[in-house]
Amino acid sequence: MHFFKNLYQNLMKMGPVQRQSLLTLLSLFSVTAIGYLSTIYFAHVLGPAIMGAYFTFLAYYGIFDLVADGGFGLAAVKRISEGKEQNEFFSAYVLLRCILLAVSLLAFILIFPFIPGLKDTDLMTWMLAGLVIGTVYNVITTDIYGTAQVGILQVSSFCNTTSKIVIQVIAVYIGFNTGGLVAGYVAGMIVAIILNFRFTRLSLTRFSRYHFKSLFSFSFWTFLSSGGALVFSYADTILIGIFLTQGDVGIYRLAFQLASVSSIIVTAFHASLFPRISQWHAERSLHLIESAISRAVTYCLILTIPLTIGGSLLARQLMYFLYGEAFQSGSDVLIILLFVQLANIFMFLFTMCLNTMNRPKDSFLVTSVSAVLNIVFNILLIPSLGIIGAACATLCTMSINAFLAYRILRQEIKPDLKTGTLIHILGSSAAMAFFVAAYMIMFGVNSVISLCIVIVLGALIYFTVLLKIDQNIKREVRNLMITLEVPYIQD
Repeated sequence: MHFFKNLYQNLMKMGPVQRQSLLTLLSLFSVTAIGYLSTIYFAHVLGPAIMGAYFTFLAYYGIFDLVADGGFGLAAVKRISEGKEQNEFFSAYVLLRCILLAVSLLAFILIFPFIPGLKDTDLMTWMLAGLVIGTVYNVITTDIYGTAQVGILQVSSFCNTTSKIVIQVIAVYIGFNTGGLVAGYVAGMIVAIILNFRFTRLSLTRFSRYHFKSLFSFSFWTFLSSGGALVFSYADTILIGIFLTQGDVGIYRLAFQLASVSSIIVTAFHASLFPRISQWHAERSLHLIESAISRAVTYCLILTIPLTIGGSLLARQLMYFLYGEAFQSGSDVLIILLFVQLANIFMFLFTMCLNTMNRPKDSFLVTSVSAVLNIVFNILLIPSLGIIGAACATLCTMSINAFLAYRILRQEIKPDLKTGTLIHILGSSAAMAFFVAAYMIMFGVNSVISLCIVIVLGALIYFTVLLKIDQNIKREVRNLMITLEVPYIQD
């Protein structure tokens, strides 16, 4: 208990952005690690086709859940968080959500017979149940989030993820296939509903036309922007399922998931910087925004660049030893998707800046142009290049999105990379790459143990060289260790 008390006190000594980023990053690492381990198990037991059917289910669920939300969820959180007429706004949102749920259910029933990968399965009932339960989950989440109970929301989200994975592992072990994975996904939301329900504060009451109009005025751009983001998330999955097979979907999505490990740090920065940048913009402290974005991009690259280089060298071994021989054909796709994560850093942070600086229309415009191009490129490239075409389409359009967002953002601020640190990152990554290549030539990577050895040694070489040649990073690491009272070897 004394240790945890000291750790808590030391965390509170940190700056708010650093503290929130660190806590978010640790939470994301924990959940992601659990998720990756379970996915490795599923891949070996179920194979590409069944995994592909599950990812197809998630893609269509995301689409119809967006229809059922209509952008009103975030609008309701915004209005409720303002503290005025909370019950009225909440009640209007519940009614709107119920209407849109009915539309979403009807639309899915009509389109289900034509969905490749799902039409010949028994997942229709699970989809309908998932949309209904998802609506209940989102309504209660809106109550919790709108009344600023963020800690409760984070705990329930963690329980949602962990319970989902536990139930999925049990279901697959017993012998269920896609249905077991979907059942776990739905069950996780039920667990979160139960945990959140006791903390709800709002109640249903009478409301007026004004509350509807207020929600509509905020939800329009939110809905359109969410739709654009959804295209980037699921267009490739859906189009691969249409043009190719569910096995190809499974291979592609597992390669995408593996590449996404480097996106953890940018997600952490997004969560911690969003409210800060919004406040700085209101105060017109643009120099603070420039500094924060520049530092965020640089420190995201500290992890992403070596992961991209090392992952490219070990792509075939990673896909083979982690997921099995059936997924080894996705190694070339993994290399492309690793570079996608580099583009994602700039896209994610720059569009976030546009939203926090009261330019949601510009953010939507950038996202919509890229989303349309993403669909076009996927349709053109998948039939001829297969899943490699889907990866290339994502890389091209995400890069375009980042470039357009940067051009617009430059009208207000001028974020710049820390050139010296970037050179040090590239130099350290080159040293790591030389070691990994030499190790592969001399000893080979023929087992999971040898794969782990080369990854650990490569990481040690990278961080040792980086901390040796970049004094700024070394200083910040030392300060963090001192704040947390963790032993740190200075030289």
